[in-house]
Parts: sequence; structure tokens; C-alpha cells
Amino acid sequence: MRVAEDGAGRRVALREARDVLHRGGLVAFPTETVYGLGANALDASAVQRIYEAKGRPAINPLIVHVATVDAGRALAAEWTDLAEKLAREFWPGPLTLVVRKRDVIPEIVTAGGDTVGLRMPAHPVALALLTEAQLPVAAPSANLANQVSPTTAAHVIAALGDRVDLILDGGATTVGIESTVVDTTSGMPRILRPGMVTRDDLARVAGVAELASQEPGRVLQSPGMLGKHYSPRARVTLVDADGLDEAIRRARARGERIGVMAFHPVTADFSIRMPDTPAEYARKLYAGLHAMDDARCALILVERPPPGDPWAAIADRLVRAAR
Repeated sequence: MRVAEDGAGRRVALREARDVLHRGGLVAFPTETVYGLGANALDASAVQRIYEAKGRPAINPLIVHVATVDAGRALAAEWTDLAEKLAREFWPGPLTLVVRKRDVIPEIVTAGGDTVGLRMPAHPVALALLTEAQLPVAAPSANLANQVSPTTAAHVIAALGDRVDLILDGGATTVGIESTVVDTTSGMPRILRPGMVTRDDLARVAGVAELASQEPGRVLQSPGMLGKHYSPRARVTLVDADGLDEAIRRARARGERIGVMAFHPVTADFSIRMPDTPAEYARKLYAGLHAMDDARCALILVERPPPGDPWAAIADRLVRAAR
């Protein structure tokens, strides 16, 4: 594994990353959401290395990253008017569009399904890599399966180490949680995974948007739909604000090392005061969970976020982490 830092050597690092992808290797790279673990999306053997490195179940599909809207269209067997409208509005950015796939996309990418999630990331390093490589890049988050997603290169190193051929270090991510995933194969956007492009944002462009539920036995169309996900090593428990002090007292009585993430200052073994705006909270969430693990907390008590659409993606991540 080699880590290529942001700066004067960027051009050399991008060429090296291009070469790694073309020979079937793995490159971890920053997006605006989280760091991704990338491989040539058209090479089934290279994509298999992603699953092996992460210990990822084969039923969980991958998102394919592209450099342009045209590159996304080229991978779609059907590119609906809805897909075009959403891509024009939100790309580059933290929105993944699920479309009918062309046969050029191997089934391992889509977990055997006939649709594929496509995204044009907004991070300059990610876009530069995709442009340099001239390949679509399949990339889930660069961490072990079901664990907390990485928002820095250091998180990638700690999680995957030498399972990655090259890491492009672009600093901390700015969005902090994974993209919104939307099924565009019908006339209405169906949200498969909530993100910081919210239901209200989608409805503003498409007129309406609905939350989809996973049907039993159906092939997953999107990552992030498994029950337990985004989980630190410590147990996570969501607590209402008025029950937080009592939860801390009980955990102390059990002799547990406690971490707390709350909207107000608290006394605990390790505590983080969380922002009261969704965008700032999302940016800090995974870094906070990583810090709690690094502090060897056995239990993380998280003050439950407010209800409502702006907080839906954060609530989704916390509920899955707590399972």
C-alpha cells in the first residue's frame, strides 16, 4: 500500500492510480461523501477484489462512479427523463441514480440485478481520477463491511491497511455520509437510501419523491439497505434528550467506558458536542464514531436527532449503527 498525499505530486499520483486501476488493482480515494475503495467497474475480477478486501457480502451491490453525465448515460440500457433531470440538477454531487444497466457492467457489480447505481462525485480528486483513468470506477466505502465509513485517509489505513494498493489522500470529506440513492426506472424518484440530498430536494425538481422499502427476497438495488450497517466496534444506543443523564448513570453503574454524542455538553469518559444543523452534524458523525472507538469506549450513547426530512439520512445511519 502507498499513500499519495494532496499537493504538488498530485499529477504523478493520479497517473499511478490510473495504472493501478487499469491493471485490476484497488485505489482508495476521497469523494465529498466518504472515501471509496475503487476498482475498474468493467473488470469483474478487479471488482471481486473489492468484496474480498472488505469482507462484503455478495448480495450488496456497488455504486459506479463516472466523470460526466455522458459517461453515466453510456452505462445505462435505459436513461429515463427522470434520470436526466436529476443528473442535470444534482451532478456532480452526493446523489446516486439507479438505472437499467447495460451488459458491459458485470453482474458482480449489481449483485446479480439488472440495475446499477451511478454517481458523479463532486470531490476534485475523485473527478480528476475518473478523468485520468477514463474508466467507470466501482467504489463502496473504503472500510470493512458494516463498519463505520471512512472520512479521512487515516481511517482507510486503519481499516484496510495493505488490502489497498494505493490511497489518494485528499483530506477530510465535506459531506461526511454516503450519497442519497434514488431509483429512476419509473416516473417517480424512489429513495432507496436517504442522504443529504433530501426528499424535499428531490420533490422540488421532480414534483414528488417517495421512500422505498426493501421487499423480502428481492435483489438489493442499492447499498445501505442491510439492517445493521455503519457500526463502530462499541455498542450504539440512541437516547432521547430527557433520558440521557439516566442512561449515563446506568452505564457508569455497570462499569462501562462511555462515549456520548449530544447536542449539549455532558460529563462522560469521552464526549462530543454535536452541531444542531444537519449538514454540520453529518460532516462530524463518522469522525465522531471513529474517535469513540479510538478512545476504547464500550458504549456510545447518542442523543436522538430531531424528526423531519432534513435529519432523515442521519437518523437512518444511527438506527442501523445501533442494531
